Amino acid sequence: MLTLAEEFLERGVETDIVLTTTEGELADEVPPEARVIDLEASRILTSLPGLVRYLRRRQPPVLLSAMRRTNCIALWARALSGVSTRIIVSEHNALSASTSQSSWEDRALLSLMRFTYPSADRTVAVSEGVAEDLCRSVGLCREAVTVVYNPVLGPGLAEQATEHADHPWFSTESNSVVLGVGELCEQKDFSTLLRAFARVRERRPAYLAILGEGDKRSVLEREARRLGVSDRLWMPGFVSNPLKYMARASVFALSSRWEGLPTVLIEAMASRTPVVATDCPSGPHEILEDGEYGRLVPVGDPSALAIAIEEALEGHVQPAPRSALDRFRRDAVVDQYLDILSTVV
Repeated sequence: MLTLAEEFLERGVETDIVLTTTEGELADEVPPEARVIDLEASRILTSLPGLVRYLRRRQPPVLLSAMRRTNCIALWARALSGVSTRIIVSEHNALSASTSQSSWEDRALLSLMRFTYPSADRTVAVSEGVAEDLCRSVGLCREAVTVVYNPVLGPGLAEQATEHADHPWFSTESNSVVLGVGELCEQKDFSTLLRAFARVRERRPAYLAILGEGDKRSVLEREARRLGVSDRLWMPGFVSNPLKYMARASVFALSSRWEGLPTVLIEAMASRTPVVATDCPSGPHEILEDGEYGRLVPVGDPSALAIAIEEALEGHVQPAPRSALDRFRRDAVVDQYLDILSTVV
């Protein structure tokens, strides 16, 4: 959303950025030209009154929302405010894979989505897989959902990739470094990556770096000790610029159980790094064009992932061509969003 806002502003589109709170890791990345509205809410649900007041006061022609709870709140706020603001909601993850029927919170959210999403003026999904899954889960017809990929590739990408990677493993091409990037959580399934890496280590010298933070850190550290690879594992936590490591890694590995359109996979491809990924719902299959631009392996299969990593380390997985990435260019994606905005105003 911040990337879209920045591009809108550069093209002369007046843009407000409405935040539940201005605190967080990405607060410093808000474009300075944007008008920032802080709803000063402790959670998304409690932002409803503030959003209603904002809509009544500013009456923007269009509100573009992302994330499920935020989408529901935005549609609810419009109904309560009585304004004519058009609402475009966007879905960024595979709904069925990321929710659980055993969780009352997930069941309640799904019911709320089924009630509110049909009232959106347009619905956007970040991949074909996400669109199809959303339609099945919420009951929308497929024609009601437009697929627009994320604006991943912008003008600053190449510069970020050339920054110094301040870790000795990345200082020489003779090192075989496997790289994973993402939150240390169930979705990313770095446990499978660790087990795959342990198999790779049985046959060749290699290192594993996992960039990200999350509640599975201690679990992963214990697993690394159990597998005997702690001395070849580096987990520095959240890294603001992972591209400098991607550009110097031997292979990028995505081990996720589910996704929407994994940005890190696209960034790794843009860094000219060979990639391997689980064929999870959804995104990797589309990004890699059914395995044409990287290896696809079954979800949760460390043996298959290890084989794919070794193939990449042996030079059998080629970096993706530039032409494979045109659909993720920032300018092209923003053009699509502006076309959508023009149809609802």
